[in-house]
Order: sequence, then structure tokens, then C-alpha cells
Amino acid sequence: MSLIILGSVAFDALETPFGKTDKIVGGAASYAALAASYLYDDVKIISVVGEDFGQGNLEKFTDKHIDISGIQIKAGEKSFFWSGKYHNDMNTRDTLVTELNVLGDFDPIIPSSYQMAEYILLGNLSPQVQLTALERLTRRPKLVVMDTMNFWMNIALDDLKKVLRQVDVLTINDEEARQLSGQYSLVKAAELILNMGPKYLIIKKGEHGALLFGENSIFAAPALPLAEVFDPTGAGDTFAGGFIGYLANKGFINFESMKAAVIYGSALASFCVEKFGTERIESLSAQEIHERVQTFSTLTSFII
Repeated sequence: MSLIILGSVAFDALETPFGKTDKIVGGAASYAALAASYLYDDVKIISVVGEDFGQGNLEKFTDKHIDISGIQIKAGEKSFFWSGKYHNDMNTRDTLVTELNVLGDFDPIIPSSYQMAEYILLGNLSPQVQLTALERLTRRPKLVVMDTMNFWMNIALDDLKKVLRQVDVLTINDEEARQLSGQYSLVKAAELILNMGPKYLIIKKGEHGALLFGENSIFAAPALPLAEVFDPTGAGDTFAGGFIGYLANKGFINFESMKAAVIYGSALASFCVEKFGTERIESLSAQEIHERVQTFSTLTSFII
């Protein structure tokens, strides 16, 4: 009944109006796996790092009982590195440096102990890598969740559409939904994207929450109003990890369970932005998560 997280484990260097960092742990799989580990106890990562990543950084995962057997460590090579600077509104950023390094020729190897996984999150990587990982599983998982971005829509749209036919849930932001569908209306965009293969679609709207589409229904989840957003890097990946972690924990998949999963993903993402990188989601308590979820529930609770 394990949960696989496929994605990048990397180094980031960040600058926001609140400060800057040197190299710290980042990458889609890092955020997603840490988030999922609070809700499910059998999380496994598939990724690749260079020798420079170091045992101390890998222990950030093993300390949370995350299985890292699927993380390849390339001797004498460097890990993926991204550096970015956020503008004052924290919604836009400039990429300063991107070094693919070991991620440039990543070939996802599936350990035998991963083969019976019931859940998989295909984190933001090339569609070909995502598809290869799926094809190497001897049995299709009960739930396949996929994240992607506009970069792959620009350079690998045909491959992206192939993967979309294989997934149950797609998570993208509003800009990406409009690009993929060619529709400005998010309702119309969702209808077209669902016809591409996914049974459910989550459109992330940042500080304006998220929309869940599926089963001829729509659910709108709020975002938590925060006085300060310290670093938004990884919030979407944290959301995805919390979302699939909740569903793996509950063991049943329908529109109602996904509504709750969206709230749990949103709650964990709201913690992520409070500090740089993965720092905040490395040290959460069950009580903090419970209280944050309750706060979300009060945002839209009313009596008529």
C-alpha cells in the first residue's frame, strides 16, 4: 500500500523580500514527500542526486521514515540546482540559474520493493520521464496523480498528452490550465482538460485557493489569508504531497474524499510558505496540522 513520489531532489538558492539563502534542499519530490509523510507512513521517493547532496541532507527524508531506496546517487556528479529571486508581490520571480546536472539524463529506476505501490505522484519532470516510470511499474497503481508546468506544454506537448491519458488526477495552476486548454474560462478549460484523460483536475490559484473538478462537480477551496508569505517556493509540490498523502491514508477515492484532500494539501502548503525552503515542513506536529485544517474549515463555514 505504498506511495511513490517521483520528482526532483535538488538544491535551491532563493532571494525574497525577506532575505536570501545559499544552497538549501529543494526539488518537487522533497517538498511532496515531506508533506505526504505527515499523513501516510509508507512514502517512497524516486529521484536522482549528485555526490554533492550529502548524507546529512538525505537524512531529512529518512528521519521522517521516507524510503530513499529509489534515489540514485551519481558519484562525481552534481545535483540539480536552481536559483531564483522573487519580486515584492511574491507572485512573480526571475530564474537566475538553472543547472540540470544529474537531472539532465535522469532514467527513473524502480526498486523491486516499490513495485506494488498503490499510489504514485508524478512530480514536475519531463513527460517522457513520467511515462517511463509508469510503464516500469508491473501493476498500475490505484491512483495516479500528475503535476506539470507550462515549460513542458511549450516543448513536449505531444508527450504530455500521452501521459495525461494515463493519469487519474492532474494538478496545474490557472495560467497552465488556460494554456493547455486554449480557454480563458477555467470551467471551460477544465471540461476540455478532463476530456484529455484525467478523471479529476485541480487548478491551483495561489493566494486565491484551488478548484477541484470531477464527477460533474466543482469544489472551491480557499487559501489561508497569511500576514506574511516568506517563501512560496515548493508550495504547489507540498500541496500535491499533502493531497495524495491524505487519500492514501483514507484508502478510498471519490469526489468527497478529494475535497478533504484538497483542504489538507492547502493546509500543508500554508505552512511551507512560512520559512525558506523545506525548513517549516520538516518540523510540523500533528497538532499544528489539525489546528490548521480546522482553521481552513472555519473560512467557509456559515449558516443561512
